[in-house]
Amino acid sequence: MLARFTSVRAATRALPRASAARVVVARANLQSQRSYAVAATSAGFSALDSIPAKCDNVGDVPYIKDHTEGGKLYPNAAEAVKDIESGSMILSAGFGLCGTAETIITALHERPELKDLTVVSNNAGNVGQGGLYPLIASKQISKMILSYVGTNKTLSDAYINGEVALELSPQGTIAERLRSAAAGMPGFYTRTGAGTAVETGGIPIQWSRPDANGKQTVAVPGNKKEAREFDGKRYIFEPALKGDVAIFRAWKVDKAGNCVFRYTTRAFATLVAKAARIAIVEAENIVEVGDLHPMEIDLPGIYVNRIVPSTVEKKIELVTLHTEEGAEVDPDAAPMNPNQEARIRIAKRASKELKDGFYCNLGVGIPVLAANYTPPGVNVWLQSENGILGMGRYPTKEQLDADVINAGKETVTLRPGASVFDSAESFTMIRGGHVDVSILGAMEISQNGDLANFMVPGHLVKGMGGAMDLVSNPESTKVVSVTMHTDKKGNPKILEECSLPVTGVRVVSRIITDLAVFDVDLEKGGLTLVEVAEGHTVDEIKQKTGAPFKVADNLGSF
Repeated sequence: MLARFTSVRAATRALPRASAARVVVARANLQSQRSYAVAATSAGFSALDSIPAKCDNVGDVPYIKDHTEGGKLYPNAAEAVKDIESGSMILSAGFGLCGTAETIITALHERPELKDLTVVSNNAGNVGQGGLYPLIASKQISKMILSYVGTNKTLSDAYINGEVALELSPQGTIAERLRSAAAGMPGFYTRTGAGTAVETGGIPIQWSRPDANGKQTVAVPGNKKEAREFDGKRYIFEPALKGDVAIFRAWKVDKAGNCVFRYTTRAFATLVAKAARIAIVEAENIVEVGDLHPMEIDLPGIYVNRIVPSTVEKKIELVTLHTEEGAEVDPDAAPMNPNQEARIRIAKRASKELKDGFYCNLGVGIPVLAANYTPPGVNVWLQSENGILGMGRYPTKEQLDADVINAGKETVTLRPGASVFDSAESFTMIRGGHVDVSILGAMEISQNGDLANFMVPGHLVKGMGGAMDLVSNPESTKVVSVTMHTDKKGNPKILEECSLPVTGVRVVSRIITDLAVFDVDLEKGGLTLVEVAEGHTVDEIKQKTGAPFKVADNLGSF
């Protein structure tokens, strides 16, 4: 039982004498720090910048004057990459096109003799747009380790045709594998991917080339993971991921290699830099040593080996703007869905899952629309797995910023009180169950709450992104799946068992479609119909659902 005390004095009475003495000393130190902060403010310094030490230069940075730079600055990217060898493992930062080292990638592409590269990245870049696409198109990459293929049809087709190896790994797992390598650890155990093809090695890393009859076999099988149980839950072991070279972009870099990142560009930057033998940063602004305040440095220079000037213009993958009428999407980037009315109906119902004060993660597509329909007075904190807590609406043209995007690569804003962070921090929030509710899309959902939403073998290789992480702790984070009730051919998407590779086993506790709302019993299995969309009937829902279900006594509507 926790005791409550009304004062420090009361608390110290309950402590042993030595402990009480330490509390008194700590209180004295705190009072001393406060007095110095006040003195600093009155002298013209900010209390936030003050140094709570008894010295004459309160608020000043205690720099050593005789600093030697260390020769990390290179004249251009070509010079910095000229000694990279074929067969190297490259750790590439960026989320979509945000924070991607376009200048360095261009320099690598201009070395056609550089072949057989293994590249680790969250995304693969877009056809014709940028990112890693030039290296994929030139076939300089022989293997990729990533979480999301997305719309890169060149890479997807190359994988399906056996031309490139592809190891799909959950986004949070990639982040933690990099962090483990940086910390000198062999790996870690995680619930993410347990019970799925990630554990069994069921996703081939590489297919053979088609023979004369068009048939293929598995050339390189997936990596089967060691599994163990802790506290009655299943975990799998993921090995550390160490690279030869890291490439990333930063906003400001001093000549000692200290880096400052803007907003969501930091997603994987700090992680790849720490996990590679050689880290190369392209800097938008190169400044002198001492120009950066110690408290604004995101990545200490010890992790950076080479600095080059950034010369390639930033690109925005999905320019999405806010208007008085709502969201306006760039027509060249994302065409409107023909089922918009049904999607909005689902989003409006899903918004009721967002309670006041909740921390929520909303997936790409229909889930993210739910935030537009929260009732007045309901205040929720939106978490985006690329590194935002406190995500706002889409920007106006004047607010547009290439460095502020959501997990769907759309441009967004930040609300007051927002914070930005790297992917290791983001997935600590997610895997640790600190997020109250996660809303995700689906290709299929089983009657027991299994979710499939990342690939159709032999046809669509989208990748799991952060979805496997988002469903990895269903006891602490409520997982809601939103989807059209049937696919384009009229086939049910709610089934007795999923036919596609699953994202998570027994994870979805509520299903919301354009026709109905179901609750899922995650312990015993089975569905209960709790709400029916206006204009539809229970009989219609039975015909369009591929699994049996109970009907709630107090059946509602929406």
